[in-house]
Amino acid sequence: MPVMNSEDVRFFSGRSHPELAAEISNYVSIPLEDTHFRKFSNDNLEIQLGASVRGRDVFIIQSLVAPVSDHLIELFMMVDIAHGAGAREVHAIIPYYSYARSDKKDAPRISITARLIADLLQTAGATHVMMMTLHSPQVHGFFSIPTDPLSARGLFVRHYLDQYLDPDNTIVVAPDMGRAKSAGRFASLLGFAVAAADKRRISDNSVIIGDSISRQVTGYRKALIYDDEIATGATVIELSRSLIASGIEEISLICTHGLFTGDAIKRIAEIEQITEIVTTNTVPIPDGKRLPIMHILSVAPIFGEAIWRNSNRQSIGDLFSFAEDI
Repeated sequence: MPVMNSEDVRFFSGRSHPELAAEISNYVSIPLEDTHFRKFSNDNLEIQLGASVRGRDVFIIQSLVAPVSDHLIELFMMVDIAHGAGAREVHAIIPYYSYARSDKKDAPRISITARLIADLLQTAGATHVMMMTLHSPQVHGFFSIPTDPLSARGLFVRHYLDQYLDPDNTIVVAPDMGRAKSAGRFASLLGFAVAAADKRRISDNSVIIGDSISRQVTGYRKALIYDDEIATGATVIELSRSLIASGIEEISLICTHGLFTGDAIKRIAEIEQITEIVTTNTVPIPDGKRLPIMHILSVAPIFGEAIWRNSNRQSIGDLFSFAEDI
């Protein structure tokens, strides 16, 4: 297991996902330092890092989960504190970068918030950013500081290699053309065929799946729907219905970020052909959203390995989202 010099580095966690932060710090055998939070009577937030950071590499771990704005302010403040206290480098570790969906101006008078946050992280003092599976890969280019977009693909591949699925009966399905390339990489590592649905989003809770998917999955019995995240579940539910109508008998849902907002889990559980959900712990999943068919894979070894290699000046190219192998 990789080991880092505890005198040279400090690990801190915001309040969004301390369990994952502890797993990452344990992977590199570095203790997670205390962070003190308190609110004043006027609702202002005060944060104090519980250990000296002067001259050290500081790693701050924070997923952008609800309440996103509160956790984002915590991240900005912790980065600013470390920078102002003389840290040598400040690494923002963001397992789930929720604003990666806000990557373009597709309506009048709106913000490209993914770029705004990238700029604010640099302004706060971050010298390096790591995140996992961006919804829009081009968001990587919004950062002017070194940024590593990591992938959980290797975790998913190993999970299915252990199952010995029949490639003649199994097909990987991307929910839209935007995920087709990533689904293709996943499928090629397993020796499966790949298909891509034609999706049109009507609203946050409503999508339409085109008829072309029926022709692509003809003759297959099992489908692996491969997506970056599941929030309301609208896409995977509508796609599952289309696949079932096309003759698919068994469906596995695969996503890096398992948000399952609202009644998503309830609606997914109502589809009996969905026999498995495979996700990761980039976001905390409470017990009430954990179905018996759900497998939650830890991304801590991926972040831990990337952090260790970065500190030891080793390549992390095989951990990137665009890597062709694992």
